[in-house]
Amino acid sequence: MKSIFKTTVIALVSAVFSIFLYDTLVVELPHSSIQQSENPTLIPTNYTFTSPGIAAESTDFTVAAEKTIHAVVHVKNTSTGSSNIPSFYRFFYSDDEMPERIGTGSGVIVSPDGYIITNNHVIENYSEIEVTTNDNKTYKARVIGADPETDIAVLKINSEDKFPYVYFGDSDTTRIGEWVLAVGNPFNLNSTVTAGIISAKSRDLNTRDGKNESYIQTDAAVNRGNSGGALVNTRGELIGINTAISSMTGGFVGYSFAVPSNIARKVFEDLIEFGDVQRGLLGVMGQALNSDLASRFEVEETEGFYVTELEKGMGAENAGISPGDIIKSVDGVSINKFADLSGYLSTKRPGEIVTIKYNRKGALNTAKVKLEKINRASFYYMEVRELTPEQKKQYNIDYGLYISQMNNRRLYQNGIDNGYIILEVNDRKVSTLSDVKNWAPADIQNILFLNPEGGKEKILLQY
Repeated sequence: MKSIFKTTVIALVSAVFSIFLYDTLVVELPHSSIQQSENPTLIPTNYTFTSPGIAAESTDFTVAAEKTIHAVVHVKNTSTGSSNIPSFYRFFYSDDEMPERIGTGSGVIVSPDGYIITNNHVIENYSEIEVTTNDNKTYKARVIGADPETDIAVLKINSEDKFPYVYFGDSDTTRIGEWVLAVGNPFNLNSTVTAGIISAKSRDLNTRDGKNESYIQTDAAVNRGNSGGALVNTRGELIGINTAISSMTGGFVGYSFAVPSNIARKVFEDLIEFGDVQRGLLGVMGQALNSDLASRFEVEETEGFYVTELEKGMGAENAGISPGDIIKSVDGVSINKFADLSGYLSTKRPGEIVTIKYNRKGALNTAKVKLEKINRASFYYMEVRELTPEQKKQYNIDYGLYISQMNNRRLYQNGIDNGYIILEVNDRKVSTLSDVKNWAPADIQNILFLNPEGGKEKILLQY
């Protein structure tokens, strides 16, 4: 009996111990491992939110589009004349047989009484301008003025009703990466809206053409017919006038360019008030720095405008700026390249005072500079200036324009050079820069010059 009891106890203890080992080693460990892989423990790394929980900028463009499309118009330019056909074929047409050319583009109404901003190249060589609004009403437009240098023109249409219009925005406050809309009439498709971002600012498309370009670059789709249309921000404010694209094919490939609204607005106001653009000059000549120029000029700066020469009697010289100084900012606007400087000065007028910060031998200095009226212009591949009182007295004349830089190879080969004076163009006397503005080379038939010795020379130009 005792033997049976003893055997039973040993069996029970062995069974309990076996069950314990099975649960611990065979069941719990694999089961625990499987559970950990299926349900891993999550450890938060940060419990603090750094954003307000909304998008950085609204991507709903419906309000901006609605504000803009009714103020963007279709511009049709009907033009006739010899400048519209190649020179060789003009021989076959009389003045009343010249073929008609029709060009189209866009424009932006910027006032309720019908003032419109567009591109100069949209209305160039016009005979008649016709404007169609978004509600399909057509008006004959009057050209108030145009500025080929900035490619801005101003039109006027009249109606008893007030027109919808776009408010000007501040293009200086725009930022790279900001959403924008381009509104225009590409391929005669009225009221077309495309979206993109600002890709770059102060963009100069050709640093060698002598033009003061300072475009806003975007990737909003722009094509033929968009010229003169609106570039607006997400609030529907006008921040640019769409002007050009960069393309190998003539179609949009990802880059479009707009004249900043601050420049367009200043040109618009000047053309209405003065009939011409009032440009203010610092009176400096030089180059925008890069690593190569910094090495050549033996300076450490690689950004800024390096002053090489000063125009005598102008604001920069009077303010104490000297050759070798590096302009770093104007009124707090950083100057990293020439387009930064020319673009900002394009928004200013003669007589205004700007604050210049410049680097001189490593020391940062500040100067107040009064901008002076521009005293030169480009005409027929020449730089011309108005005569000074001393020059008028020297040559005993009261009209004419002085040639300060000759870039016309044909005239140079005929003996015309720097120092000559232009007296007449097409048998009409000239005395101010506006007298030679907007002349197309094909329209110039003859020029009368006065040489430095006082003799007159007339050059006939045949096309």
